[in-house]
Amino acid sequence: MSVTALWKFAFTVPYEAVDAFSDALEAAIFPEALAVSTCEAEPGTSPLVKTASEWNEVEAHGLWRIEVLYNAEPDLETLHKLIEGAEAQTGVKAAALAIAPVPDEDWVTRSLEGLEPVRAGRFFVHGSHDAAKVPAGTIPLLVDAGQAFGTGHHETTSGCLEYISEFVTPGRPLNALDIGTGTGVLAIAIAKLARVNVLASDIDPVAVKVTRANARANGVGPFVTAVTAKGFGHRALAARAPYDLIVANILARPLVSLAPAFRAHLRTGGTLILSGTLRTQEAMVAGAMRLQGFHLVSRKPKGDWVTLRMAR
Repeated sequence: MSVTALWKFAFTVPYEAVDAFSDALEAAIFPEALAVSTCEAEPGTSPLVKTASEWNEVEAHGLWRIEVLYNAEPDLETLHKLIEGAEAQTGVKAAALAIAPVPDEDWVTRSLEGLEPVRAGRFFVHGSHDAAKVPAGTIPLLVDAGQAFGTGHHETTSGCLEYISEFVTPGRPLNALDIGTGTGVLAIAIAKLARVNVLASDIDPVAVKVTRANARANGVGPFVTAVTAKGFGHRALAARAPYDLIVANILARPLVSLAPAFRAHLRTGGTLILSGTLRTQEAMVAGAMRLQGFHLVSRKPKGDWVTLRMAR
């Protein structure tokens, strides 16, 4: 199975400077990052400290590695200009800067092999090999390891699924949109629960193909329409507005930038479910939504992450 060519930009900085550098790259409009990840560069060499979650610990005070994925080869000089502000802010120079292609293999599938099924609200997310394990009374969501993100195992996805389980009523008319659909699991969950047409979008054309395939595999192919779009940049999204429900499981800064568009495309009284947000970013995201007339209905903290349910 071939995959879209990806490129990785990587470098190291001290732990204390990680947030400043990762925030700068995550916020950049060009080149736009597909994902930003951080990890210990030298595991086992530094003391453990608590994170925002009482159940997690990380190594602090040592070197950390920041890795950024792009869908095309980025220019090193351009990337260095993006992090100059973080270097000035922290007094730290990024070290061991490198750009390299990601090997042309189905690395997402490999990373997801062996994952156990997940129960989230009324939903049971599983792979083909666990089809026999579906508990009675649950709504099965078949999502095999593949070329897009969103299997229900991450706190952000499970938080959205739990809100969908609580909010969506079978048989009630619902106009729903899933922004940043990934594997399509959230759109599929809405379609299976409510038996309504759902529009799903993603910036990655591979994710759109995966969503369509997963919708067919779950028996809701005719109910899920998937399109390639950045934010609301597709006429299909405007054509179906206003929405009763918008679900967006993407990064925090894109959520902030999309706040005016959420308001423009969601009906008064509609529901907005947001995730992909760290607890440390919650105030920023919630504040941006409040400026657009949204109010917080409830929140689901899970580990270092939080999922927000908001309304107009």
